[in-house]
Amino acid sequence: MGLSKHRSDLRLPLAEDDPIPPGHDRVVADVPSIDALYRAERPRLLRFLGSRSGDEAGDIVQRTFVRFSEMPGEKRSVLASPAGYLRRIAANLSIDNGRKNARTSKLDVPFEDVELVAPDQVAALEARDMLRRLEVAIQRLKPRTREIFLAHRVDGYSYAEIAARTGLSVKCIEKHMSRAIAYIDRVLSAR
Repeated sequence: MGLSKHRSDLRLPLAEDDPIPPGHDRVVADVPSIDALYRAERPRLLRFLGSRSGDEAGDIVQRTFVRFSEMPGEKRSVLASPAGYLRRIAANLSIDNGRKNARTSKLDVPFEDVELVAPDQVAALEARDMLRRLEVAIQRLKPRTREIFLAHRVDGYSYAEIAARTGLSVKCIEKHMSRAIAYIDRVLSAR
C-alpha cells in the first residue's frame, strides 16, 4: 500500500467552508501493543545489555518496559521507531546502573577481606566500668543541670528548645551544659 493511498484513506470529505482539522497531514501508523513489543524486543534488548550489564540485564529490560509503558499513549503513538526508543531507554538505564554500582563498589568490602577479632574481654570490662562511672557522675549533677544535660545529649533537644521548656535563657543553658561536661570529664579522667 503506497503512502499516498494510505493518506487518502484517512481523509474525510470536507465541505468548502469546513476548517482543516489539526494533524490532517499526519499518517496514522499501526502502533504495536506493549505486549507485542515486549515479546519482539525483549530478546534483542537482553543481547544488547548482556555485555554491558551482565546479570542485571533482565532487571534493566523490565525497568525499560515499565518506563515505556508509563509514557502517555499519544507520545508512544508518534514514535517513528519504538524499538529504537526502547534501546535508548535501556542504554540510559544501563549507564545509570553502572554509575550506581561504581559508587557503591567503593564502599563494599568482601567479608573474606575483613579480619574478625574475638571480643576483647578487657575492653568490655573497661567499657562497663566507664558506663558505671558515667551513670554515677550524671546522678551527682545538680537536678537542673542533670535535666538539661540529658535533654540535650540523650533526648536531642537544642539549647533553644531546652530554654523554651525550662524558661531559662540560652546562655544559662550553655552554662549548665559546660558545668555538666566539665564535671563528667573530671570524673571519667580520674581513675
